[in-house]
Amino acid sequence: MIFRPMKTLALAGLLLTLSIVYAQDDDFSPYEWDLTELYPSLEAWEAERQRLLTKIDNIENFRGTLGDDSESLHTAQRYISDTYRELLRIYSYASMEQDQDLRVTQSQERNQLGEGLFARFSQASAWMDPELIAIGEERINAFIQANTDLAPFAFMLENTLRKSEHTLSDETEQALSFFSQSFDAPSNIYSLIANSDIPWPTLTMSTGEEALINSQGYGFWRGSYNRDDREQTFDAYWNKWSEYNSSVGMVLNAHIQMQVAAARARKYDSVLQRELFTDNLPESVYRTLVEEVNKALPTLHRYFKLRGRMLGVEQLHYYDIYPSLVSLEKVFDIETTKTITLDAMSVLGEDWVSMQREAIDKRWVHVYPTEGKRSGAYMNGSAYDVHPYMLLNHNDDYDSLSTFAHEWGHAMHTLYAKQAQPFETADYSTFIAEIPSTSLELILEQYMVENAASVDEKLFYLGQGLETLRGTFYRQTMFAEFELALYEAVERGEALSGAGITDIYADIVRRYHGHDENVVIVDDLYTNEWMFVPHFYYNMYVFQYATSLTAGTALYANIVENGEVGVDNYKNLLRAGGSDYPYELLRAAGVDLATPEPYQAVVNRMNAIMDEMESLLNQQAAN
Repeated sequence: MIFRPMKTLALAGLLLTLSIVYAQDDDFSPYEWDLTELYPSLEAWEAERQRLLTKIDNIENFRGTLGDDSESLHTAQRYISDTYRELLRIYSYASMEQDQDLRVTQSQERNQLGEGLFARFSQASAWMDPELIAIGEERINAFIQANTDLAPFAFMLENTLRKSEHTLSDETEQALSFFSQSFDAPSNIYSLIANSDIPWPTLTMSTGEEALINSQGYGFWRGSYNRDDREQTFDAYWNKWSEYNSSVGMVLNAHIQMQVAAARARKYDSVLQRELFTDNLPESVYRTLVEEVNKALPTLHRYFKLRGRMLGVEQLHYYDIYPSLVSLEKVFDIETTKTITLDAMSVLGEDWVSMQREAIDKRWVHVYPTEGKRSGAYMNGSAYDVHPYMLLNHNDDYDSLSTFAHEWGHAMHTLYAKQAQPFETADYSTFIAEIPSTSLELILEQYMVENAASVDEKLFYLGQGLETLRGTFYRQTMFAEFELALYEAVERGEALSGAGITDIYADIVRRYHGHDENVVIVDDLYTNEWMFVPHFYYNMYVFQYATSLTAGTALYANIVENGEVGVDNYKNLLRAGGSDYPYELLRAAGVDLATPEPYQAVVNRMNAIMDEMESLLNQQAAN
């Protein structure tokens, strides 16, 4: 998962891969990131924060000057852009310093101070868009033509003018900006409930181990090959969550109500329209994704039936969908993970491998799980003048290897974009962000299949490929359909409660899993699953996992079919950063996600993998 400013994102693909065993070595600094490359000390960070407060306050001095001449416009744009650049660096330090140990109160407070800077910056610059719109497209374009120094800001200015219909008066924009930090409150409250306040139960497993069934323990034990362990893990985890159904439902409802109100204030017909308009995405992308995935549910059900066959389970239940189809005893420690990743990426050319090899041993990554550390994984590339940082929770298994490749997809995207783009157009849209990460997972998967030492090992990697498609293409679309249903319910004037949200989720999760056809039985208790998904506080974010996997699949197929031409096409997309609207960048790369064909290609790939697996299984049975 990529880290994006103002959106504290959690787990890539919602896969919880943490072990319940924490790193114990007191000296593992080579496997911790070095935040001193951002600021040498906490004191230096605080001094920069104080300096930036003054700089933010000075933004007001440019008010009323943007239309004077091209030089005045450039001076204001440069000052504000440089201020935001420094703000991202300050906030990145605070957020990552906190994520090392979420229990530290002082770190929590510094992170809040960093978030407060965003609110203050938003308030100080709220007048800008209305003023630019009032100046008008003709005059702004004339300034751009007359002053080449405005070139880095040209796309941003064009995008601002595009939003004129939904930009309010400067007084109203100023008033709304005062609520920017408050809008994060539901997400922050939810995070505290999920990560700090719930007293998680402890279970005794079939191995005799005592297991704490928090999010990490749940993520680990739900994949157990012992079915009783899986069932009791599900029962314990979701029973504990169900005790908070009303309060978490109220928190999520508050978030949705706030977003609906904010969308209406800006004259959008819906939250969906607002979220897609931000990146200039056609609504047909979202609708086509959901429609094509629903058409392809028989393929998902085919996978579940194959899963039942391989696990020896006649009637699958929801707690049966996580164990690997084939066990693999291989250990992928961090050094092995680095070597395999570099070998697999050779398909992308020597410049890619050389750049990644140079970076991979630097202290950009916090590798191992430790007590109090944030779960999951992300890449933070916001500090333009430094380098990307990554948070992992490496557990020496294949999931950890895959996550490593995923996050390096984000990091390499950031490095290529920074090579080719100035700060102002280097930051790419979320719609593009997950494409390199998912495509690197595909490259790794193919490499592992081709280099498998046995049929069982090949079946393992093919099965992992199916799980990626289930978890990213189908599951994230299921989440997207559910999220849209919640927003549309509130937009129709309906009330939402924890119980009502659970009912909506139950209908969707059971349809996707073939509950009524006895493909996978989803028990009532497990329909509380919506409660532990932090992405529902990020406003129509999850659909982009599915669209990114779809685009990544298409781009990878182009690499396989066209070799160097396909590789160059892929890298050009990464180098483009945020220099154009993401839908247009992707269409230029040959992928149109408003049409059914890319989604159908993903379904075809899934069926092809199952064809290969069934052939291998039949050969094994015959022998």
